[in-house]
Amino acid sequence: MKIKITTLKKRDKSLPLPSYATKGSAGMDIYASLEEPVYIEPGGIALIPTGIALALEPGFECQVRSRSGLALKYGIFALNSPGTIDSDYRGEINIILANFGKQTFKVSNGDRIAQLVVARYEKAEWELVDELPKSERGAGGFGSTGI
Repeated sequence: MKIKITTLKKRDKSLPLPSYATKGSAGMDIYASLEEPVYIEPGGIALIPTGIALALEPGFECQVRSRSGLALKYGIFALNSPGTIDSDYRGEINIILANFGKQTFKVSNGDRIAQLVVARYEKAEWELVDELPKSERGAGGFGSTGI
């Protein structure tokens, strides 16, 4: 699948486009595009620009997900993950990073800050009914199926 992508004028031209780290990777690493480092204090949230915009075909979304290494080592998460980039959005991709760690985290130009996963989706329509069909689980909620 080919996806149209563009780099914005302010973006460092030496930065790579989002890319897969290995042949088996589901997510593409996306890079911070910064003129100056951004420091995220513990408990803080920052919007990190990437300097790219893309055009997805209808029926597809691009999910923004945390990078496991940043989460494990530093407590850095892509907030609202998985976030969705809709097929009709044409603005800059910005990543919301949150610091759940104990130390200030520095984001520098070119850092891999999140992953993008392209996924197909279906449009749904609601059908209002008086009663839902029975199921084995029924209304059993949180923890109802055991540990």
